[in-house]
Amino acid sequence: MNTHIINGSIALLITASAFAGTPTTKPEVKKPNPLSFADGLFTLDFEARARFEARSNNRDFDDRSNDDNDDSWAVTRLRIGLAVKPAPWLKLYAQVQDTREFDSDRVNTPGLRGNEGDDHFDLRQGYIELGDPTKLTLTLGRQTLSYGDRRVLADSQWANFGRTFDAAKVRWQPAKGWTLDAFAGRPVQIKEDTFNDSDTADNLFGLYLTTDALGFQTTDFYALHRDKSDDQPDLDPVNKLGAHGAGNGPAQRTTTLGTRWKSTPGAFGNWDYTAEFASQFGDVWTGNRTSTKLDHSAFATHTNVGYTFTSAEWKPRLALEYNYATGDKNPGDGSSESFQNLFASNHEKYGFIDEFSWRNLHDARLSFSAKPAKNVDVTLDYHAFWLADTSDYWFRANGISTLRTKTPAGRDVRTIGASNPKNGS
Repeated sequence: MNTHIINGSIALLITASAFAGTPTTKPEVKKPNPLSFADGLFTLDFEARARFEARSNNRDFDDRSNDDNDDSWAVTRLRIGLAVKPAPWLKLYAQVQDTREFDSDRVNTPGLRGNEGDDHFDLRQGYIELGDPTKLTLTLGRQTLSYGDRRVLADSQWANFGRTFDAAKVRWQPAKGWTLDAFAGRPVQIKEDTFNDSDTADNLFGLYLTTDALGFQTTDFYALHRDKSDDQPDLDPVNKLGAHGAGNGPAQRTTTLGTRWKSTPGAFGNWDYTAEFASQFGDVWTGNRTSTKLDHSAFATHTNVGYTFTSAEWKPRLALEYNYATGDKNPGDGSSESFQNLFASNHEKYGFIDEFSWRNLHDARLSFSAKPAKNVDVTLDYHAFWLADTSDYWFRANGISTLRTKTPAGRDVRTIGASNPKNGS
């Protein structure tokens, strides 16, 4: 295995929310929801978000070129939802969303080369939920699917339009501390000026079990099967040159088996940990299913250990983390070892610049965080990245599109993102 360090990065994050008033030791009294009416029959929800971004050379790392992402722009997101609950066993929910991108040189098409783009008022969620929410429920319709630390399946909230599925989901809670979800669905495609439908060529089936029966940790087990029969969805591809020349990732029939462990707060004193391990097997095609089929086998892992100084006023926490996902060792051997990151939310996990995903990756991370006030969090991260294998691509945060696809082939660190000798990209 031939590896090279790609990049080291430092990120400082400060988040804050409005203060609710003078801190008090009195127990908080739950206030009635001002957006709930008719004794809970109707409940409204509302979200408005605006973000400004300025980027320079974070795609090509080259001052001599003028990439369309070397620019500044603003994005906005508006969501309005309505829940109707006529009976304890019945809930209907609908949510519309409006997303826009302003003052950008990029083509204003959602998903094209990572653009946010415009998607004027469209249906984000719309489902019916039947059953007892504490025991057994069936949810049918457009909905979010988000689990664990969101490393393989999630609503990607940092992306302006997020992610939903047209799906059917059964949730069973047989006892306190046990939850089992079974679901089948298709990802919703974001389309400009057209109703957002789901991708009929991309089918996901899953089981996700969560339990705190061990007491000292929450333990998850999951099995996900993805049957994707085409490499091009209806919308414009994220990147016209993917790992095997595919626009939205190759066709695949893969199964992912995984487990996640997260320590219970206080179970180990000031220490805490999270860990996740995922194994994949199946078939991956080089494009659609008329192209070459490759035997697929891959693996990924995440570990994080932290210590919180509870005696200090700001509750500082120091943590070490390591993330790894296999890459393809030889693009010409008829097999695939490049971990498929599925439907993850990778923002902030592998650096806030969103140029890495849980695929063909080594990531060593040192993190320091503190809480100087009740509603203020400060985080300082240092990442060191290098590829698991230089015969495979450097994959961006979506786990599909690649960096430096226009540079010549080679194993030099400056062109490592496109070092696939098979297609000479």
